[in-house]
Amino acid sequence: MIPLAFCGFLCLGLVLTMLGANQDYLATDLELDLVRTAWLASALALGLLVGTLGAGPLYDRLPRKPLFVASILMPASVLFGFGSDLGFREALFRFAWIGLGAGAYDTLFIAAIAERFGARSAKPMSLLHTGTATGAIIGPLLVAAIATRWHWALSFQLIGIVHIALAAAAMWLRFPAPPPRARPAKAERHSALSLAIAPFVIVAFAYLGLETAMSVFAIPFASDGLGLEVIRGRAAISSMWFGLLAGRLGAFALRGNLDGRVLIAAGIFCCAAISIGAATGMRQIELLYFCVGLSLGPVFPVTIALAGQRFPNALGSVVSLAVGVGSIGCFAVPWLTGALGDQIGIAAAVRWLAGWAIIVALGGFAILRGRARAHAEWTP
Repeated sequence: MIPLAFCGFLCLGLVLTMLGANQDYLATDLELDLVRTAWLASALALGLLVGTLGAGPLYDRLPRKPLFVASILMPASVLFGFGSDLGFREALFRFAWIGLGAGAYDTLFIAAIAERFGARSAKPMSLLHTGTATGAIIGPLLVAAIATRWHWALSFQLIGIVHIALAAAAMWLRFPAPPPRARPAKAERHSALSLAIAPFVIVAFAYLGLETAMSVFAIPFASDGLGLEVIRGRAAISSMWFGLLAGRLGAFALRGNLDGRVLIAAGIFCCAAISIGAATGMRQIELLYFCVGLSLGPVFPVTIALAGQRFPNALGSVVSLAVGVGSIGCFAVPWLTGALGDQIGIAAAVRWLAGWAIIVALGGFAILRGRARAHAEWTP
């Protein structure tokens, strides 16, 4: 399961950066402004939302192998159809469908790892999410290499081939059956629909929205906002994911169990990086994006691992709810950033993203306090 999960996270990284890395080509062929680009990102996010909300409860109830294989094949079914003659509405549908499959298999992998490692899942989750960072680093570099010789659509087709290979590998893996749905003891009853899930959702919302907006608008931020070459924006995307990779490896190397303090530190560091970058004009865009990625690296895996620990009797449903509702951030934050960028300029809009980093820190504080209260309540 570990190698397959790593490859699944790698595929997710490729999916998450394919829009930002191809933004200039898509904008030319589909005649996109910033708001229309944001709509494509929002369609992808909407698909991620539906996929994550649906996959979790299914993981708790249905045979796992068909779920994994079907969800992995969903993005592959439309990735081969990208090209210069693609209409905007068709592109919206394709990005939504890709997000649907990616959100589903991401949730399934997360639930499987949380189920396998239980209370020790934060560090394995951080390590395996380096696969997402690795895929996101490779994505823009792949697009840049393809653009020098072939049509940009080849990058989408290659990502489709990778998904088919991943589905074939999943066919050979043995998956455990869903556990019997026994009624938990009173001390273990925590409803995923209670207010206790709110801090996890808030952190996921802010993190996913901030990460998506930084990636989607990297190229217009570099070219239109800072007057840099387009290639600098594409390099910034890879730099951010290099930072995310380093941050997740750093979290894995920390001694002891990880908790909300990691999220507080990450939010403060990210806010400082964006604020300092704004004060200095953000000309070194690659360094700025690396620092943002470094600070945010442990946020998502630690948040999901802590949510699974807080609600151990409904792992699939909890992961689905936290990631799914949090994925609304992928829809809302890029759209707000794009609309703001069209009004006041993309550079100023990026500066405002520092506020979402503060929300990550506040959510981490709430998770830390909530965990302490839960421990005091249920400890004999």
